[in-house]
Amino acid sequence: MNTEVLAREGRFEARKAARGPVVKAAARAGFAARGVIYLLVGALALQIAFGKEGREADRRGALAEIAQKPFGAVLLWALGAALVGMAVWRLSEAAFGAAGPDGRGAKKRLLSLARCVFYSFIAYSVLAMAAGSGDGGGSSDQQSRDVTARLLGVPGGQWIVGAAGAGVVVTGVWIGGRAVLRTYHDKLRLGEMSPRVRRVVDVTGVGGGAARGLIFATAGVFAVRAAIDYEPERAKGLDDTLRSFARMPAGPGLLACVAAGLVLFGLFSFAMARWRKV
Repeated sequence: MNTEVLAREGRFEARKAARGPVVKAAARAGFAARGVIYLLVGALALQIAFGKEGREADRRGALAEIAQKPFGAVLLWALGAALVGMAVWRLSEAAFGAAGPDGRGAKKRLLSLARCVFYSFIAYSVLAMAAGSGDGGGSSDQQSRDVTARLLGVPGGQWIVGAAGAGVVVTGVWIGGRAVLRTYHDKLRLGEMSPRVRRVVDVTGVGGGAARGLIFATAGVFAVRAAIDYEPERAKGLDDTLRSFARMPAGPGLLACVAAGLVLFGLFSFAMARWRKV
């Protein structure tokens, strides 16, 4: 048996494993873990909307909330492992996703690779906190300011930060638009849902996706402002972005609506864990 045949068989076995039950189960666990984090961030944001100052409404705040519960460390290890599963599934999509003559397959694989990197980072921060050697990746607000300051310090930094901020705005509009148009239907096994369940899933998908898109777009606007004014302090992470809604004319009511949207997205993630095509 020559080397080419062995390589072909190896690719076949790898592709088979990537589409096997273990990777599928890992993907579903990852969606569930994402749901837990969004539920907690939404709950923390609701507390802020109703005047109760507590933890930061971001990933670090959510992880700290879990850590203080009974068996918190065990829960963090479980969440981290589930997010590793999500990263592995995204990597399998990037490696073995379908190619297409129109280039769409290549774009989807590149997007899956980017998601793999993102979830790998999130998983690392969760596992580091579970091991007691990290704080969940640090405050999202401080991270945003630090990254913005470093970028503004390089040649052409204002253009880089401005372009990145504009990209985040576009991403937010894209996320919200796709949610409102319910494009996620293509990824769900709708035939397994009753009409009532489908309506509930649509409420969580549309409401959660719209809120998530609004947060992205708003954070992008702050990044653009930071670039224009050459002030890194104007860049905001998730917590500061959420708090900024309470300072808008609609006041805490707007923040409460956005926070409720994050809770809905957490519930939608659970629906994805159950009915997502993987």
